[in-house]
Amino acid sequence: MSPGMGVRCGFMTGPEVPDAVRRVLPDVRKDLDALIRIPSVSADPAAAGEVERSAEATAALFRVEGAEVEILRVEGGRPGVLARFPAPEGQPTALLYAHHDVQPTGDPALWTSPPFEPTERGERLYGRGSADDKAGIAMHLAVIRAYAGRPPVGVTVFVEGEEEIGSPTLSAFLAAHRDKLAADVIVLADSANFDVGVPALTTTLRGLADCEVEVRVLDHGVHSGVYGGAVPDALTALCRLLATLHDDEGNVAIKGLVTAPAPEVDYPEERFRQEAGILDGVQLLGTGSVAERVWAKPSASVLAIDAPRVADASNTLIPVARAKVSVRLAPGDDANRALTALAEHLRSHAPWGVQVEVREGDAGQPYAATAEGPAYTAAREAFGEAWGRESVDMGIGGTIPFIAEFAAAFPDAAILVTGAGDPDSRAHGADESLHLGEFERACVAEALLLSKLAADH
Repeated sequence: MSPGMGVRCGFMTGPEVPDAVRRVLPDVRKDLDALIRIPSVSADPAAAGEVERSAEATAALFRVEGAEVEILRVEGGRPGVLARFPAPEGQPTALLYAHHDVQPTGDPALWTSPPFEPTERGERLYGRGSADDKAGIAMHLAVIRAYAGRPPVGVTVFVEGEEEIGSPTLSAFLAAHRDKLAADVIVLADSANFDVGVPALTTTLRGLADCEVEVRVLDHGVHSGVYGGAVPDALTALCRLLATLHDDEGNVAIKGLVTAPAPEVDYPEERFRQEAGILDGVQLLGTGSVAERVWAKPSASVLAIDAPRVADASNTLIPVARAKVSVRLAPGDDANRALTALAEHLRSHAPWGVQVEVREGDAGQPYAATAEGPAYTAAREAFGEAWGRESVDMGIGGTIPFIAEFAAAFPDAAILVTGAGDPDSRAHGADESLHLGEFERACVAEALLLSKLAADH
């Protein structure tokens, strides 16, 4: 039992729940700081030991609360933590998800404070993983502590170790440990709220299809003066090919991609421009409302190009150039079919007869929830009490492939996608941060949700 807790029964109601959560938050904050200090970058092979250390630290936190704890993995995968609190007789089980791995930091010079040193400035806690997604771990921990290790429903906490590299072994993990993960309600705490002070349930996410495209023109580089004007260079050909991904208005021009129904949430353009940091005079791509463009339509982006650096350039027509192309897919599309369409588009639009080779990459399925039923009703009530206002249903332009995998593995479970972040959390970027007021409200909401699930059942 957590120190200072006098709860003798897991079933709290009314104001008892928020008060219990707030009592445990100071210690939870210390534990969150300790987790942030572990550089658990799953994409870096050199950080494998830190990912292991992060799993061990996470396991220890829930073990102290009385959970049955295991560190699980499948061949080739990073460690996942499973902590189980058995259901009281007759009560359902909730699976609470988060992940303990984090993104690389990028250039440390872009951070105001060291990325793995949690730093509080104003109302925000800065550090890599502060919002994505060690806040999710801390949120689940706060709820368990508020109930003194005896929640009113069964709770299985699953903390994944490879979400930031696309959950490559999650399918195998779900197959191997399905019985341990089975639940009536699944709460995936890896999203964000619509704004500070505006809670949200994420009901749609876009999918992902990416590839590398290589353009070949010559068997060796040649003099740009002697041969230029008749011989195309690979970089110019690549640029012309990449330009075919959009029409003149900026809509994606790949045939066959799906557009989902437009969401009803009002997302003002000026707010979006400010959140994205768009420079004055730069136009938005595509047509339709902002919410439609970033949540319900596909997007295409060129993420990287392999070509000579400007500092190393010579007067030479280069023979080969390569780019990585990423397409986000609207809810309702199929990632594998879309990946084939992307590859076919690039091959069929090769300019001037240049040779094009496409290496198909990752495919992550989009997701759309029905967003109705008792669990959603309980969640909306809990959010309303925690924030003092109604929640909104929103989409996310990004891709979280594991959500579609959970939906496929547990088709009868209600899936709620939540989180403690907000649009200024800058997940994956420099100065990632967590709004501490939003974090408190998210913890209260999740604790209230468990109480309501128990009462409803």
